[in-house]
Amino acid sequence: MSYWFEQTLNGISYGMLLFLLTAGLSLITGLMGIVNLAQGSYYLFAAYIGLSVINATQNFVLAILAGALAVALLGAVMQRFFLHRFYKNDLAQVLMTFGFLFVFQDLALMNWGGNSYLLPPPSFLEQSIRVGDIIYPSYRVFVILMGLLVAGGLWWFQERTKIGAIVRAGVDDEEMLRGLGVNVPLLFTAVFALGAGLAGLSGVLGGPFAGVAPGMDLQVLLLGFVVLIVGGLGSLRGAFVASLLVGLLDNFGKALFPDLALFTIFAPMAIILAIKPSGLFGRA
Repeated sequence: MSYWFEQTLNGISYGMLLFLLTAGLSLITGLMGIVNLAQGSYYLFAAYIGLSVINATQNFVLAILAGALAVALLGAVMQRFFLHRFYKNDLAQVLMTFGFLFVFQDLALMNWGGNSYLLPPPSFLEQSIRVGDIIYPSYRVFVILMGLLVAGGLWWFQERTKIGAIVRAGVDDEEMLRGLGVNVPLLFTAVFALGAGLAGLSGVLGGPFAGVAPGMDLQVLLLGFVVLIVGGLGSLRGAFVASLLVGLLDNFGKALFPDLALFTIFAPMAIILAIKPSGLFGRA
C-alpha cells in the first residue's frame, strides 16, 4: 500500500512541474495563438541559471527568482523583436522557435557543459516527512503545494481580474481591443513573458529531483505538448487536469512497465483525442 501511495505522490509532484510548464504554454499557444517550441529551452535555461546562482550564493529563493525572471525577459525579447512579426503565421512561428531551440541548446552546452546536475534543495526542505509508515521527501510536497498555489493564482488572474478579461478578449477580438485604446502588442509581450517565466519556475523547482542535463528541453517540451493537447488549447483547467494525468501515467509507466513508458502516455492521449478531438476542456 505504501508503494502505491508513494508512487502516486511522485506522479502528482511531477504533474505539478508539468503544469507550471504547460500553463505558460497554454497562455502562449492556446490564448495568443503562438506555437512556441522554445518553451522547453526556457525550462532548461532557468534550471542552469538557478544552479549557477545556488553555487554562488547558496540561496534557493534567489535562484528561483533569477531563473524565472531571466527567461521571462528572454521570452519578452523573443516575442517583441521576432515573433510579433509572424502573428497568426504558424509555419513561420514553428520554424523560428525551432531555430531558437537549437541556439539555446548550443549556448547551454557551451556555458554549462554536457554533464548532468542535481540542484541542491533549500536546507529547510532537505528532511523527509513521515505520513504513517511512509517517509517522503518534504521537497516534493513543497513542489505540489507550489503547483496548487500557482494554479489558484492563474485561475484568479484569468477569471477574476480586469487584465485577465482583457487578455481573453484580445484573443477573441483583437481589433475591438485596439479600438478601445488597449496597447495589444505590449499586452501580448507581457503575457508571453509570464508564460516563459512559468517555464523558468518549473525548471528551477524541478532541478532538485528531476535534475538538469542537455536534452531535457526536448523531453519536457514533448510532455508539455501532450498535456496541452489532452487538456485543450487555452484551458488552464485542462492543463491542470491533464498535467496530473500525464504525470501519474509517466511515473507509473516507468515504475511498472519501463519498456512501455511512452506507450502508457501516448496511448491514452490517442484514445482521448479519438473521443474528443478538442481535448478534455478545449473549445470545439
